[in-house]
Amino acid sequence: MKILDRYILKTFLKTFLAVFTILMLIFILQAIWMFISELAGKDLGIVVVLKFLLYYSPNLVPLVLPLTILVSSIMTFGGFSEYYEFAAMKSSGISLQRAMRSLIVFIVLLGILTFFFSNNVIPAAEYKAGSMKRNIAKVQPAMAIVEGAFNDVGNINIKVDKKSGKNGQDLDNVTIHKKDPKRSGNYTVIKSDYGKLASEKDSNILSLELYDGNYYDEIHPKSFKERRRLPYVKSEFQKYVINIDLSEINKVDIDNDEDHPFKMFNIAELKTQLDSFSRDYAKNINRYQKSISLRSGYTRLVGNEKELNDSLEKNNQLPSDKFNLDPAKSQKDKRDEYTKILDESSKSNLDSIIGLYKPKSQKHLLSIAINTVNSITPQINAKKNLHKKRRTYLNKIEMKLHDKYALGFACIVLFFVGAPLGAIIRKGGLGLPMIAAIILFLIYHFIGLFAGNSAESGKLSPFLGSWISTIIMLPLGIYLTYRATTDQGFINLDVITVPFQKLLIKLKLKKPKDDNS
Repeated sequence: MKILDRYILKTFLKTFLAVFTILMLIFILQAIWMFISELAGKDLGIVVVLKFLLYYSPNLVPLVLPLTILVSSIMTFGGFSEYYEFAAMKSSGISLQRAMRSLIVFIVLLGILTFFFSNNVIPAAEYKAGSMKRNIAKVQPAMAIVEGAFNDVGNINIKVDKKSGKNGQDLDNVTIHKKDPKRSGNYTVIKSDYGKLASEKDSNILSLELYDGNYYDEIHPKSFKERRRLPYVKSEFQKYVINIDLSEINKVDIDNDEDHPFKMFNIAELKTQLDSFSRDYAKNINRYQKSISLRSGYTRLVGNEKELNDSLEKNNQLPSDKFNLDPAKSQKDKRDEYTKILDESSKSNLDSIIGLYKPKSQKHLLSIAINTVNSITPQINAKKNLHKKRRTYLNKIEMKLHDKYALGFACIVLFFVGAPLGAIIRKGGLGLPMIAAIILFLIYHFIGLFAGNSAESGKLSPFLGSWISTIIMLPLGIYLTYRATTDQGFINLDVITVPFQKLLIKLKLKKPKDDNS
């Protein structure tokens, strides 16, 4: 490697490492502020908190690394231009592309490394973080309980005055409101002088042992007069055990983006999940479509094509030639054609078909039809919302797959945006380069966010949701590289200023002639 390549690479790496460290610390501090409510007051040791931050840090790399590359490239090449180092290079016959050669190799290798990092390290960190959340209640079960306040733990709300013991497992003055899945509200209250939490290492069951307490269960009679008396049942106990299922507490919610299990998957696992989930999604839709068709009688209507044709032709409802279907057509094509024919003729033939029946029968038929529609519509809407959630989940899996590829390309593209931009603005340091980098990164980041949200809802394809921000930045990088290579500014204002200058010159030349006349 030549001296110039070593010098440029060394200068860039110093700036890169400094900016990356600063930005990572800033985002980690932001994470601490975000999770301070979950970490504070839970009797967690410093080792547990540091492990949590360690597992959380890899998730920041997709956000910090592109910004670092953009800031570092602008600062490095802006400093070269500000101190006329590029002028010295160009006077020696070294072009911008030649000066960028060592950094291009480095950025390409960094993009490849970033791909493997996002495919292996980030899923492993997510898995470790998930295991830590699941196991922390077993290792230190009292962590989920804060003194002096009600805490939602499984199917109970628990309040304790004081915790003691090595892991806070000993509880004083315990008050529990037990949830009833059959009735909304808290109708059962348990109070005890002393309690203890116990759990096995490999078990998902957390045992809460209560001693010397009372059990109050409110009775809800049917009679209003009896209900006004607020009757309840009270019983005493020396020992009472409540088992809490930790698997329900740690149950994954697919609507909560923080708990998505596909974040723990690499590319091979994501492809497997995508294929299996896509097949299940298509099967569920087809199965429910057939079920609705059977319930509404639509399938029977299409299945009895000959009877329908004869009936309509006999009653002069439709011309018989409309039902001369091609035998080679599939059942689906026939069904679509029948639907089109019936839709076209429904308005004109409904009155004539209903007119075949007596008024009493007409009323009965319409009542049956309305009841059928009213009973099916809520079910269809509920299934529609369920399929919408599944489609969103499917889109998120596909986007996560594309994100792993897009991150490495984004690093390369943003370098070709930042390096020529720094050479154009000719300013190093943390002033103008930092402002320009933040503006460009915000544009890149917000485009990705809006596109990602649109892709999740199905308004945009998942591929574009992951790639569109990089695709938009690519022409900007090519444009800036061309402008910097040809020693031109960021924008050529001559296109606007030159015509005005010519117009002013013409006006000045015409003005003396008008005065002489």
